[in-house]
Parts: sequence; structure tokens; C-alpha cells
Amino acid sequence: MFTKTKRFLISVLLLGLAACATPTPNPTPAPAPEVTPPPVATNAPAEKYIVFGDISDDPAEVIEGAQPIANYLAAQLSDYGVTGGQIKVAASTEEMIKLLKDGEVDLYFDSTYPATLISDASGGQVVLRRWKFGVETYNSVIFASKDSGIKSIEDLKGKMVAMDAPYSTSGFMLPAVYLSDHGLTLVGKATNTEPVGSDEVGLAFAYDDQNILQWVLSGLTPAGVTDDYNFDKAFPREAIEKLVELARTESTPRQVMVVRPDIDPELLQAIIKTLTTMHEDAEGQKVLEVFQTTRFDEFPEGIDAARNRMREMMELVKDIPLPQTP
Repeated sequence: MFTKTKRFLISVLLLGLAACATPTPNPTPAPAPEVTPPPVATNAPAEKYIVFGDISDDPAEVIEGAQPIANYLAAQLSDYGVTGGQIKVAASTEEMIKLLKDGEVDLYFDSTYPATLISDASGGQVVLRRWKFGVETYNSVIFASKDSGIKSIEDLKGKMVAMDAPYSTSGFMLPAVYLSDHGLTLVGKATNTEPVGSDEVGLAFAYDDQNILQWVLSGLTPAGVTDDYNFDKAFPREAIEKLVELARTESTPRQVMVVRPDIDPELLQAIIKTLTTMHEDAEGQKVLEVFQTTRFDEFPEGIDAARNRMREMMELVKDIPLPQTP
């Protein structure tokens, strides 16, 4: 028989065994450490273009002629972070002014008169001459038909003169300056049929040199203007024989280059160096040929003298009343 003491000891032993048999709960697992993704590479170079601008209603033709020289120049400017060349074609003078102001166009080429208007309005700089078609300078020829009886500039009083366009250098500014300097009063006309006062010279715009020639030969206007290349080489000889040359104007650069107003001075100097030496390089010569250019150079008389004369001529023609352009 078990005594009370034995029963007590057995009970304690059974309780201990029961406690040992109770399963131990699993510990809560520690959270996994956060894994930070590797950083994305951000050192890829940004694209930076040298941008040529032009005004035209035929962008495809402009791009075809200018893209090679834009690419050539970009390759020479890689030390300045330039990665390629682009062409932007504006539909109007106002659009080109905005593109230069906003820094979306770096270089723009045009004849003296529109280039100066655009550079002044945009804050850009005229910096180089462009020998377009191999010509560094050109002038205008004022002519009349032999049948008109006009033999001198003074005979143009009371007559209509066919000009190219109000924004043309050789087809408006140069001949208008010449006629004004000779004391004639010029008045723009909307058509070549408008009456002309006896004390004035009417200006009708034909918007093409060939149109001017035909107007004069057909008697629509007794006189007209063109550049010296057309008069001396391009117009048919049989047509020239029916004309009388009245005067030749002063010469002006065939074309000039305008750069945007905030261009970096070091980059500008690199551009000037590249453009003014590329005619010495075989590859550069091929590119220039596509761009219808022989070479670029700086103004022989200095840039200040060239700019001053441009603005003097602009002052002489700015008050001539003209019809609105189409």
C-alpha cells in the first residue's frame, strides 16, 4: 500500500513529465532585411545639337542641302559636347526671330537685308560672310526696256519699276537706296497697274527675277531690277539686247551668317574657325559644294564697318510706304 508521502511524490513526478511533454511554440521569425536595388546608371551623355535654321516653304530641299554641313560642323565641335547636327525650317521671318531668341536655332544664313532685320529683332550677331554660289559680294542692276524710251534714272519719275520682294537685298534694298540717294521719291504699289504720280517712282513686286524680266519685256512695267549675276549671266542674251542698263548699285555681301544671341563665346570661336578653314579640307570642300557655297570668311573691312553700312541702308528704306506682303 502506498503511503501518503509516496502518493505525493508520484503526483509531482507525473506533473513534471506532463510539463516536459508539452510542445514548445515556434519563435516568431525575424523580418527579412530590405534589399536596396542597385542604382540606375545616369552618366549617359545628353544629346546636344548644333542647329542650322532657314526660312522656306520647301523643308525637304533645305534639309538635303544643309544636313551635311551641320553634320560636318558637329563632328568638329565634339570637344564642346556637340553630338550631332540638326536643321530647323521656319515658315516666316517672325518664326525665325523666335527660334533664335529661344535658342532653338544656332546659325542662320541669309542675304544682308533680311539677315540684319532678323539679327536686330532677335538680338543675334552677324559674324561671317557666306560665298553662296561662289560669290562673295553682289550688286543690283536697274534696267528698262529699250521700247520704253527710258535712258536714265531721272526718266523713272512717273513710271513703275518691277522689284522682287520688300525683304529682298538685291531686289529691293540696294536699288531703293540707290534711287533714294538720287533724289527720287519711292512709293510701293499693290499691283503693277496702279497709277503712279508724276513726282514719284512706283514699286511693284513680282516675287521672282524671271517674272521681273517678263514684266519689262512685255511692257507691264517699263523698268525693273535684278542682281548682277542674272543680268550678266543668267538672263538670255536675246532678252538683254532688248534692255538698257540704267545703273548698278553698290555691292554688299552675297550672304551673311547670324548666330543666336546667347551663344557661348568659346563655342562661337570654334564655329568660326571650323567654317573659315573647311574649304582647305577635301571633305569640307565636298560638304560646301552640297551647301552651294565656296567658303566662309570674315568681313574684310571689319564687322563693325559692315554692320554700320547695313543699318545705314536700312534707315534709308524703312520709311518707304509699301503694300502688305502676301
